[in-house]
This record gives sequence, C-alpha cells and structure tokens, in this order.
Amino acid sequence: MAMIFAKPSMRTRVSFETGFFLLGGHAIYLGPDDIQMGKREETRDVARVLSRYNDVIMARVFAHQDILDLAKYATVPVINGLTDYNHPCQIMADALTIIEHIGQLEGTKVVYVGDGNNIVHSWMLMASVIPFHFVCACPKGFEPDAKTVDKAREAGISKIEVTNDPKEAVSGADVVYSDVWASMGQKEEAAHVIKFFKDFRWMKI
Repeated sequence: MAMIFAKPSMRTRVSFETGFFLLGGHAIYLGPDDIQMGKREETRDVARVLSRYNDVIMARVFAHQDILDLAKYATVPVINGLTDYNHPCQIMADALTIIEHIGQLEGTKVVYVGDGNNIVHSWMLMASVIPFHFVCACPKGFEPDAKTVDKAREAGISKIEVTNDPKEAVSGADVVYSDVWASMGQKEEAAHVIKFFKDFRWMKI
C-alpha cells in the first residue's frame, strides 16, 4: 500500500501502517517532500505510477479534488485518508467506538459541537446510509456545506439538524463530539476564530 501524506499525521500513519502490516501487507510512506501532486508531478501521473507498484493507495491530502483525481486515474483502490472536504476513515473508527460503548449507532443521538468542517460532512454522509439523529452545533458563519446537508436530509434515513445553540443541541444526546477549531498548521486561523467559538467550549455547555 502506498500512503500519500501531503498533510502529515502521526495517528493516521501509525494506524494505517500497523493495520496493514497485521493484515500481512507492506505499507510505503510517502511524505510531503516525496510527492507534490500538481506541482512536481500531475496527480494523474502519480496515480498511474503508484498503481503499477502497489495494490492499494491511501492518501491524506488537502484538496478533495486530489482524491477524486487519484481515484479516477488509478487502477487500484484508493482510500480517502482525509481531505479538506471529508474524513471518512475517522468517522468509521468513531462509529465503531460508539458501538463498542453503547452497543449500536442506529437510533442514537450524536451531537457535534464546533466548526462545520470535514468531520461534520463525513458524519452527515454516514447518516445518509445509517439511521441515527445527528446534530451539528456551530457558530453562525461556520455551518457545514449546504449541499452536503441537503444530500443527507434528502436520503431520508436520519434526522439531520444544524443549529447555532450548543446547549439546546446537547440536550438528550447519547454522544457529544468535537474537534479543533482550526486544523494543524493554521494557528493564525485559530487566533482569529476563537472569539466565535467561546460559547462552544464544553465547559460553557
């Protein structure tokens, strides 16, 4: 398995590399300086070359289009390790944790408090195939992608809510979930948004 890490992560690398090894495979780490898709080499060429040497590609990238292009041009399966749009592997792991502690995901109320980011998009996409009540509580101006919200609601599988009231959101919750206000390497952004999230800290709820 070729692991493309345009955006580094200790946990993602260790979990994928260890898991693949335990399954009998061998993982190859390709860091930011090894592959610069779209700069040093076109994404389609990266996909084609890696497909000839590997049975699967995992990529943790910034732009979601990079994952789409890898999947389009690769001849082997491509795993989305993270993009700015979504983070499906983390949500599957989180769902497993909920099942381990509560017994099931179906029928539970899962509340996310924070920025309407890639984590929220993945929860909503999961809610479009598994029935549970998902609520995103975020400050005004930090709501999740409207098309993703509509897609999840139109699936008619789960109850989907987006609110700006965190206290109301967590009422009756089975699971309360959160994330950082700004991603790694975005300290300047964190300093800017803190004023918007001061009432969305768990100690305030």
